[in-house]
Amino acid sequence: MTARNAPFTGPDAWTPIEMAADDRWTFALTADEVAEVDAALSAAEARGLEWEDIRAEDFPLPTPAAKLRALADELENGRGIARLTGLPVAGYAEDRLRKIWMGIGANIGTPLPQDFRGQMMRDIRDTGRDTDAEYGHQMKDKSGQTFASSKARTLSNGPLRFHNDRCDVVALFCVRPAAKGGVNKVASVAAVYNAILRSRPDVLEFLCAPMVRSRLGEEKGGEAMTYALPVFGVRDGKITSHYSRTYIEAAQELPDVPDLGPDGWKALDVLQAACEACAFEFSQGSGDMTFFNNHAVYHARTAFEDVPAVNGGGRLLMRLWLSMPNSRALPEDHAILWRDVRAGAPRGGIGLAE
Repeated sequence: MTARNAPFTGPDAWTPIEMAADDRWTFALTADEVAEVDAALSAAEARGLEWEDIRAEDFPLPTPAAKLRALADELENGRGIARLTGLPVAGYAEDRLRKIWMGIGANIGTPLPQDFRGQMMRDIRDTGRDTDAEYGHQMKDKSGQTFASSKARTLSNGPLRFHNDRCDVVALFCVRPAAKGGVNKVASVAAVYNAILRSRPDVLEFLCAPMVRSRLGEEKGGEAMTYALPVFGVRDGKITSHYSRTYIEAAQELPDVPDLGPDGWKALDVLQAACEACAFEFSQGSGDMTFFNNHAVYHARTAFEDVPAVNGGGRLLMRLWLSMPNSRALPEDHAILWRDVRAGAPRGGIGLAE
């Protein structure tokens, strides 16, 4: 992609002040709609379905259907972030919440595998361990030591840097928030690009050119596999981005990968600073279901602390990755990661091990 000299406009090019004053991205379930969720849950359980078995047709939600379509439209044609509230989680056992979450998710998009073992729903909680090692993100750096992103890998309750996941939409269902911290941070891709265009247009040539990334922990044995993709891309007038600094850092530890050089690293530092400057922060409460369009927003999270006696067993979010039927077309060079770049095409997720 050639760097564009004009800023992007539209509802997805929001500022933090605009997001804080705007409730268009929040959707609330009514009491009648919650009753319909209960009815769909009871019907699925009467058939003996586990959460892994539930598809949209197994979890009919005719009354909230229009609201869920509006939510999906907000993700693609609006702010790129949406929140669904109103489910009283205290009234459900955890296994029933999984069924509800899979049912609602399947009514919005198609759930995808999140690792090479086919994990369809990932629990986000403090395990006290290195989550990258836990989920297979292991390789050696050039010195022979275990690779640590930014040379300082954090544990599962540490902060997460701005990034996009490998799906059209990442969905997080908050069962229990952290006792302290764990604040969501989101930044508009369009606004970040505009900020860099204003302040450091010189680095856009690096961010719009292919950067080599490792498939670290994505495909089975993928630590030595690489692909090149720019941070920013444009198709049909829409900007899109796919970025995680961790995978770029991992690729730099592999032989035969061109050195990013000081200018390349500086471009990534400028990108991080722009994300921070454009970030909107918010916390999820129990029952909140939050959705991020990975082509339109970056997301991050602050570190958190758990006090199980206070927050009922520790922070727990249930994560789904969704392929969306109303997704945008992606630039042709993104096929190396997404496989199918057509609008509305099934895509994303991690290839399963053979």
